[in-house]
Amino acid sequence: MKDKRTYTNIKEYGEDMSYENDTSITNEDRGPGDLTLLLEQHQKEIWAWKQKEMEWNRTLNLLEGNKKIVEELSSKLVDIRKFNQNLEAEIKNLQYDNETYKEEIKKLLAEKHK
Repeated sequence: MKDKRTYTNIKEYGEDMSYENDTSITNEDRGPGDLTLLLEQHQKEIWAWKQKEMEWNRTLNLLEGNKKIVEELSSKLVDIRKFNQNLEAEIKNLQYDNETYKEEIKKLLAEKHK
């Protein structure tokens, strides 16, 4: 009588001794021409392509944003170069003025000491 499954303790009444729940049922007996299998495969492919499209759109948005940033920085760089050239020209004019004023001061001091 030992080979018969029986509960030996009171706590075991909540457990399933038949182990019927250990097996799982799979419906993979469908053939390659089964319409539901084809639909599932196509839905998975569509989902994958939609994910790729979303990634491409994100990348495109980043690219467009980066292009705008590059354009803005390029225009600012051109403005800074123009401003720098104007400042260099002004520095040359001031240096010339400084030299002429030095010469005039030397002439005036020379006349004063005569």
